Amino acid sequence: MTDRILLLVGTKKGAFIVESDTARKTWAVRGPTCDGWPIQDISYDPASGAMFAGGGSPWYGPTVFRSDDLGATWSHVEGLTNHPTRPTWEPGAGGLILHTIVPHPTDRDRMWIAISAVGTFETRDGGLSWEPRNHGVRADFQPDPMPETGQCVHKLVAAAGEPEHLYQQNHCGVYRSFDGGATWQEITAGLPSEFGFGMVAHPRDPLTVWNIPLNGADKGRFMPDGSAAVWRTHDGGDTWIRGEDGLPQHDAYLGVLREAMARDELDPVGVYFGTSTGQLFASADGGSSWDAISTTFPPIWSVEAVRIPA
Repeated sequence: MTDRILLLVGTKKGAFIVESDTARKTWAVRGPTCDGWPIQDISYDPASGAMFAGGGSPWYGPTVFRSDDLGATWSHVEGLTNHPTRPTWEPGAGGLILHTIVPHPTDRDRMWIAISAVGTFETRDGGLSWEPRNHGVRADFQPDPMPETGQCVHKLVAAAGEPEHLYQQNHCGVYRSFDGGATWQEITAGLPSEFGFGMVAHPRDPLTVWNIPLNGADKGRFMPDGSAAVWRTHDGGDTWIRGEDGLPQHDAYLGVLREAMARDELDPVGVYFGTSTGQLFASADGGSSWDAISTTFPPIWSVEAVRIPA
């Protein structure tokens, strides 16, 4: 028996489990599960072995599914489904959202959060108080392009082994911070666009990050020039490398949502992303080359990578 890599894929039409061994050369697909409900995200709890899928149906409302057998079977979490306040719940418009929580690796009282379109905040007292962490981040759509708050942060990730080292993909650029978000330096230079959503950080190297630029908020939000690529840096954003080998280079008008990019913890690191038109791609060499696992999924909203020990 060898360890397995599972990709937990949330789509518009259910959850899928995509499985390989650690060589990551061939993949098996299971699904759709969760009764075909739209699934926004899936998480795995290594302590219990349980998977949790968060979904929301336009007819039946939101719910959480749980699986205790690595996605073979799922059941409703009835405490949420049957909550007495459920008849009063109303849908949102997808505007003001807190989408990312980054805990400090050693200090339980510290964490960072990202809110669109408000910015990044940090707490140092377990959530009792919060301080804006947006100095140096542009908000070109505001009358004051450098406000204290009002930035539209799209994704926030922490560097490995460096508690004060953060990266973010913003509506207006890509940035890094070496002081816990107190100040930010723009590192967009070298990328084909300042706009995008997908970003993941290396599990061991604090200077390596992967990013998927899109062509702009008002230009279709697809990969620039219809040519697919994942960009990576190995020097903290000083320079960027375009990784396109194996990805479609013509008429690839692909969009990637903020939770639809993931990486595993193997060596070399595996990187994965899914598109809003149903393509799922994998790289087993840290983003140098890519293979399509499938091109026929429903629209993909989230991808998580999990290593299951033998």
